[in-house]
Amino acid sequence: MLVVEDEPPIVRVLVGYLEREGLEVVVAGDGESALDAVRAYRPDVVVLDLMLPGIDGLEVCRRLRTFSDAYVIMLTARTEEIDRVVGLSVGADDYLGKPFSPHELVARVRAMLRRPRVGAADVSTTRTFADLTIDPATREATQDGAPLELTRTEFDLLDVLSERPRQVVPREQLFERVWGGQWFGDDHVVDVHVANLRRKLGDDARAQRYIRTVRGVGYSMGADT
Repeated sequence: MLVVEDEPPIVRVLVGYLEREGLEVVVAGDGESALDAVRAYRPDVVVLDLMLPGIDGLEVCRRLRTFSDAYVIMLTARTEEIDRVVGLSVGADDYLGKPFSPHELVARVRAMLRRPRVGAADVSTTRTFADLTIDPATREATQDGAPLELTRTEFDLLDVLSERPRQVVPREQLFERVWGGQWFGDDHVVDVHVANLRRKLGDDARAQRYIRTVRGVGYSMGADT
C-alpha cells in the first residue's frame, strides 16, 4: 500500500502501525512522487493527505483515477462537509479527519482489503437498462457501447443495485454488500458515491432515469428494457 504524507512524524506513526499489521508500505512525500509510486507499485490502498506540497491531494486523486482503481482514503485537517464531499467526488473512497487514531486508520485499511467483489450470485448474466449495460463477470459497464470509467466503489454500487431491478436496496444493505459490513464512517458517504455514479451515467436525480431514491430507505434501479 502507499502512504502519501509530507509530515515525517505522521509518516513514522502510520508506517509503524501498518507494518505491524504485516502490510508492505511505500511512502511518497508530494503529489508528483505519489503518482509515480502508484504507477510503479500498483497499490491496493492509498492513504492520501489532502494538503501536499506541489500538487494537492485532490488533484492527485483526480489524476490517479485516470489510470488506477486503488482504494483511496483521504486524510484532511479540514472539517467542513463540503471538503469531504469534494474529496469523495474526485474519486476518494473514504476520508478521515486529522487528528485521527492510527488504530482507526488501520481498521479502515483492513476493511478495504477485505471488501468482497460483489455480484457473485449471478456473475454470468449481463444486465441491460435502456442504453446501459453491466457485465459483473468482467466488471465493466458501457453506455451506448462506450465504456464508463467507474471506481471500484461505484461499480460495486451499480452491481448491487442492478441485481434486482425495481427492488429497493436499503442503505444498510449497501454498506453490508459493498463495504463488507466493516464501516466506520457516516452514512452520507454512500449518498455521495451514488451521486458520483449518477453524474457519470448522466442521470439527473430529479428524472431518476436509472437510479431512484427512496427517501429514508435507500435506492433502487430502473427496470430492464
